[in-house]
Amino acid sequence: MMGRLNGKVAVVTGAASGIGAATARLFAAEGARVVLADLDVAAGERLSGELADALFCRTDVTQEADVAALVDYAVQSFGRLDCMVNNAGFIGAIGSVRETQLSHWRATMAVLLDGVFLGCKHAARAMVVSGGGTILNTASVAGLRGGFGAHAYTTAKHAVIGLTRSAASELAPLGIRVNAVAPGSVVTPLIESLTGVDSDTLGKLAEQASPLGRAMYAEDIAGAFAYLASDTAAHVTGQVITVDAGVTMAPVVADFHQAEAAFLGPTSLLAQF
Repeated sequence: MMGRLNGKVAVVTGAASGIGAATARLFAAEGARVVLADLDVAAGERLSGELADALFCRTDVTQEADVAALVDYAVQSFGRLDCMVNNAGFIGAIGSVRETQLSHWRATMAVLLDGVFLGCKHAARAMVVSGGGTILNTASVAGLRGGFGAHAYTTAKHAVIGLTRSAASELAPLGIRVNAVAPGSVVTPLIESLTGVDSDTLGKLAEQASPLGRAMYAEDIAGAFAYLASDTAAHVTGQVITVDAGVTMAPVVADFHQAEAAFLGPTSLLAQF
């Protein structure tokens, strides 16, 4: 059975859980050979073992040597690189802009922005050799306006969108498309662990908050990535696809910062997922 990504080679960072894991699963189901990258070796190797034509490579996306080696590993293993999904991320520094520590700010930027830059850089290097490809970046509705995320997270996601558009303008003549997906609130194990609310309850809350009246899950975001990676999107580049059930069309932005304080407490740096 032919899938939309049959014969393509893809790398997905942050692939051990959440959106990354759902994307890796869908890409494999659509016929792609996939290299999963993450810091969580146990979960990454477990998932790669479940998928056909999938490999795992431990990768710290803040380290250029790791990202370069990841891309090289994909090319050496499968002969080429057709799609790079720069998805690795975490919430990062939270709390008031008056109190955020510079070290926490920089650590957040290292994962959410530097990691995407390095993925774009080294994927493009490989794709030029093979005649083109697709680079996909995970943005966020927090990258579209203020109030949907913590300050550092919001800043980084705005920058990811800017980088996506800028890189797309450079790389288009080389046959490389660059796009981003901006998810809204997605019910994932990360959100469950942060809030202490079980997935069933989170799903019900998400349904109530959604203009469409249904919860959004990682698989919904993976579907957008699969479309952008496919030949169906051959003329789509420099775009940000917002998958948020219409939340950003609302005239009032939710007061995220009061909610984060209630759930998460004082300024802290949260673990990478």
